[in-house]
Amino acid sequence: MSTKILVVGGAGYIGSHMVKRLGEEGAYVTTLDNLVSGHRDAVLCGDFVEGDMADRELLDALMRHHQFDAVMHFASHIEVGESVRLPSKYYRNNVANTLTLLEAMQAAEIDKFIFSSTAAIFGTPVYTPIDEQHPRAPINPYGRTKLMIEEILRDYERAYGMRAVCLRYFNAAGADPSGRLGERHDPESHLIPLTLQAASGRRAAISMFGTDYDTPDGTCIRDYVHIADLCDAHWLALQALLAGSPGAAYNLGNGEGFSVREVIDTVRRVTGRPFVVKEEARRLGDPARLVADASAARSRLGWKPRYPDLETIVEHAWNFERARG
Repeated sequence: MSTKILVVGGAGYIGSHMVKRLGEEGAYVTTLDNLVSGHRDAVLCGDFVEGDMADRELLDALMRHHQFDAVMHFASHIEVGESVRLPSKYYRNNVANTLTLLEAMQAAEIDKFIFSSTAAIFGTPVYTPIDEQHPRAPINPYGRTKLMIEEILRDYERAYGMRAVCLRYFNAAGADPSGRLGERHDPESHLIPLTLQAASGRRAAISMFGTDYDTPDGTCIRDYVHIADLCDAHWLALQALLAGSPGAAYNLGNGEGFSVREVIDTVRRVTGRPFVVKEEARRLGDPARLVADASAARSRLGWKPRYPDLETIVEHAWNFERARG
């Protein structure tokens, strides 16, 4: 019998790639998405339900009807700057609405949960690479909402036996190797798709914020992890929960970073296109380096990134950008 999975937020960037992966693995997938930031045409398999995880009546009906084995949650708001301007929006959706989802799961006796978390829970790095023992001190409402849910999930496991795996992404990047899926944020805020939009002519220029950091070329260094590799980690985490493993939290990254200049140079090399780069002042709160220590995911889940090199990540994202044009 196929494993039955509810994917909340499955029409968004990471969720849609996971829905596709689950379908390829033979799982029976139901996607719940309110389409505020997701795209209906990005859901390539399974059932689709337009709705919100705040709707307890809808959640109860779905869980009664399908009797899911596990739930995957990708339905958080994710823009750091917006979270500072509109904290109420983030606490309402990312915390209160997630609590509604967890209460519905508890009522339906669904005890396996995979949560899309973030490196933002760590705040400004005390050391790098960042492992799971690194102090958690988020510096914005977005990171705080994610940390709150991680703490709630630990309490739920102790009190109710609900087992959750929290996967803390560093910089999710790239696109499905087939070119059918990719990043479609509106507005877009991630460096690789922004730079590719400049290369394709959909954007006039790309901005480089800060060139005087304590890094080899003066620009910020980030750990980019391919979207397909993130999906591998989710699949392995699901298998661990289905096999009876307890809840856990893992940092997901390649373990090495690439600077803003390196990303821009790679985009120029891959696309062969000229574009304008504007050097601007640093943005408040941007640390010089954010790099993951993902050794726990490698050793305990058996996770090994298939696409660790920046050129491949950019190539796959460029294939999607060209398909959109």
